[in-house]
Amino acid sequence: MTKPFYTRWKMWLVLASVIVVYAWAFSGIPFTGIKQTAWQIIQAIFKGLFHPDWDYVYLAEGEDLLRGLGETLAIALLGTSISVILTIPFALWASRNLVRTRLFSGASTFTLSLIRTFPDIIMAIIFIKAVGPGAFAGVLTIGINSIGMLGKLNSEAIEDLDMGPSEALKACGANRLQTIWYAIVPQAIPSYLSFALFRLEINVRSAAILGAVGAGGIGTPLIFAMEGRTWSRVGIILLGIIVLVTLIDWISGMLRRRLVQGRS
Repeated sequence: MTKPFYTRWKMWLVLASVIVVYAWAFSGIPFTGIKQTAWQIIQAIFKGLFHPDWDYVYLAEGEDLLRGLGETLAIALLGTSISVILTIPFALWASRNLVRTRLFSGASTFTLSLIRTFPDIIMAIIFIKAVGPGAFAGVLTIGINSIGMLGKLNSEAIEDLDMGPSEALKACGANRLQTIWYAIVPQAIPSYLSFALFRLEINVRSAAILGAVGAGGIGTPLIFAMEGRTWSRVGIILLGIIVLVTLIDWISGMLRRRLVQGRS
């Protein structure tokens, strides 16, 4: 059975619109600005990946790969811990089934959206100017920037909860705090922990990059190695980042699967 004409017409109109948007996007890319040495640099980077500087993994004195990766992991863990705690009031206030006043829930939703508009790099530069370069600026960047995403996800999860236990507690005379603690929190904890682990995966990647602007972590020696064109050191640092991110992704994914299985 053939589809009606108007249905096919809408489909072709959407397809043509998508093609026009992509054509417009590619037309604005200055491909002529690519340097002639780009291929040589790419070859040098891959050569460094296949011939890494293994002596840089651990040095008796000074900065090395293990110390940089350890600082990166510490920045991600501390920043995620800060955001996981600070996101609780924002998530509760942004939940429309808990806060009946649209003014309060709308203000919290707007605040979370405002936080999400700031890229990690921009926020890192702001904190570097405020507290100086180093790991502390990276922790503040990760901690504050993660609130936007975690607050939105947790508020939506709370809005999808079964409100039957909450209504039952209210009928028995429980106050607002008791209702949240005994009816909302037990249902929200699995999603809350799952979102926190997922955000930790993202924050490990972000912490590895923030060092490029001076916010601590492995990104600082990486940018120095690239500026000095020591591609063998660049290679070992990239391999270390790949191993760290893969390991964190595997552990986080395993824990999140257990949370999902326990919730079901």
